[in-house]
Amino acid sequence: MSSQARPTHREVHFDPDDLIVSKTDLKGRITYANRVFCTVCGYSEAELLGQPHSIIRHPDMPRAVFKLLWDTIQNGQEVFAYVKNMARSGDFYWVFAHVTPSYDGQGNIVGYHSNRRLPERRAIEAIAPVYAEVLREEQRHANGKDALAAGYRRLIDFVNAQKMPYDELVFAL
Repeated sequence: MSSQARPTHREVHFDPDDLIVSKTDLKGRITYANRVFCTVCGYSEAELLGQPHSIIRHPDMPRAVFKLLWDTIQNGQEVFAYVKNMARSGDFYWVFAHVTPSYDGQGNIVGYHSNRRLPERRAIEAIAPVYAEVLREEQRHANGKDALAAGYRRLIDFVNAQKMPYDELVFAL
């Protein structure tokens, strides 16, 4: 199943006390989705299980942000990121995601766990234009590999220009 919806300009709102939770396997396929996740994105748990987490990926999100996220968690580190997602209806919702690796008893990464909260509006207003610029850079390249590399460079250049590491920057927005 893939999302066939066209993006709308309607934002889905959820309660600031709500916590969207999901777990995935090593390939990013959903193995757990809580009630809040299902409600906000408009899919049932049965529809989400086994699907790639990208089922909720909004086309406004640059691939470079997900590269940063995946590189970080695959190295065994936690990551925080602002993400614009797309509900089944095509409506969008922003989250402040905290993604961590999940380990087995021998210390091997066996999957990933993500908690997402409602972000501060000021953070979205700060990051949305950056993401738009990174996405435009990606779209300048016909080759997907080149597009990702160029977008990632643009994202890292932005982070470096802020004169603070990425993990500090996301909390400073």
